[in-house]
Order: sequence, then C-alpha cells, then structure tokens
Amino acid sequence: MSVTQTERADPAVGRPSAKKPAARAKRARFRTRRLITPVALLVLGQVLAQTGVLDPDKLPPPSDVLAAGWRLAADGTLDGYLLDSLRRAVAGLLIGGLLALALGTLAGLLRSGDDLIDPTVQMARMLPHLGLVPLLIIWLGIGESTKITLVALGAFFPIYLNTYAGIRGIDERLVEAARTCGLTAPERIRDVVLPGALPSVFIGVRLAFAAGWLSLVVGEQVNGDGGLGFMMMEAREFSQTDVVVLGLVVYAALGLLSDLALRAGERRLLSWRRGLRAT
Repeated sequence: MSVTQTERADPAVGRPSAKKPAARAKRARFRTRRLITPVALLVLGQVLAQTGVLDPDKLPPPSDVLAAGWRLAADGTLDGYLLDSLRRAVAGLLIGGLLALALGTLAGLLRSGDDLIDPTVQMARMLPHLGLVPLLIIWLGIGESTKITLVALGAFFPIYLNTYAGIRGIDERLVEAARTCGLTAPERIRDVVLPGALPSVFIGVRLAFAAGWLSLVVGEQVNGDGGLGFMMMEAREFSQTDVVVLGLVVYAALGLLSDLALRAGERRLLSWRRGLRAT
C-alpha cells in the first residue's frame, strides 16, 4: 500500500506533521509578543534622547550604548572583562550551589541533619551577605576569593531553602506507598523524593542565579581588578555613562540567558509535570 493510500485509510497518520507547523507558528508568535515591550522601551529611550527630553550625559540613548559595546568588543576589552566575570560567577555558583544541595538534602531527609544544620543556616540567612564585604576583605583580602565567596553566599541560601522545602513538602503517603511496594531507602529517595523535590530545587537555582549575579556586581565594584563591575567603575571615573549602561545591559543579558537555559533544562527534566499555562 502506498503512502498516499495509507494516509487516506488512516487520517491520523498525517496529523502530527500537520500540527508541527501550527506549533512552530504559535511559538514564533509567543516569542514575538515577548519582544514587544523591550523593543518599545528601546525605541522610546532613543526618541526621548534625540528630542532632548533625556540628558545624554545622564542616560545615553541605546544607539550610543550599542556603539560603545561595538567599540569595546572590537578592541577585545569587553571580551576580557566578560570572561573574568563569567569565571567568578561559575566558580561561586558551583561552590554555593553544591554545598546548598548537600546541606539542604541532609536537613530535609534526616532528623539529626535538621537539628544540626537548619537552625544555623536560618540564623545565617538573616545576615545581609553583601554587608559582609568588609569582614570578607579582612579574612580573604581583596583578591578573587572575596568575589567568589560573595557569589557563593548569594547562591547558597535560595538553593538550600528550596531544596529543604521541596523535600519536606513531599506527600508522606507517596513515601509510604513506595515502602509498601518494597522499595529500599535509596530507591525511595531516587524514585520518589528527588523527583518530587526537583520543581522546588529548580526555583531555588533560578533565584540563586539572580542573587549570584547581583553579588558579583557588588564584589567587582567594591574591589575590582577586572570584570564588568570594574569596567563600570573605571568608566564612571571618566564620566563614560554609555559604558556604565553597557555594563548593566551585559549583566542583564547574562542573567536572562542563564534563566532561559535553566527554564529549558527544567522543561526537559520535568516533562512529566503538567502545570497551568497562560492563555
């Protein structure tokens, strides 16, 4: 039987391929709608600057910021600063994130872990970690260790709290059902506890990335010898407002890209989870 005859005999054969263009068109419209507000703000800023409503010395137009970015990228300056910031961010997020996952899991799973770990963490999280900069400088100096520690502290608490809450929020009846079915303790953790806690953990990771970037901005501006924060402070000394705004734009773009990557990973790992979608 030919392909055409098969499709005529069973109309459902051609449905998936017919749905794909419609799904792609829907995703394209969704992305276009999400770009409307940012593009409108850029156009508005350009118009206000050109008409003199905004002082270019205070807030340069987007075209000047783009030109500054092109100039710094062409001579390699922006690449060097960007790599410095990325290296610090990755190191701090890994250290703080892995430590938070380990302690949050121990506190969530074990009664003794909860008693020994959680009270100390809850007290420590009440301290503004950015206010620890003077103490960190005394302890660690003004080198890379202080900046990476700030990022790690910013990432630690969101991941710890959400890991702990995700584990403690699992329905105990699911664990009891798994025990009744004969699953061992490691199997219950692997098949019930970890999948149930993952949605909360992903929320913590997304919050940790935002806090980590914020901590990096402060660390590089307070004691900078490289990185985007140092670039912004150096530009401030020479009243280069376009470069200062460029640094903010790059930080925002890095935060957005990291969040998009995390959301893509969340959709892939939690494909089994069906939630409410906006219409």
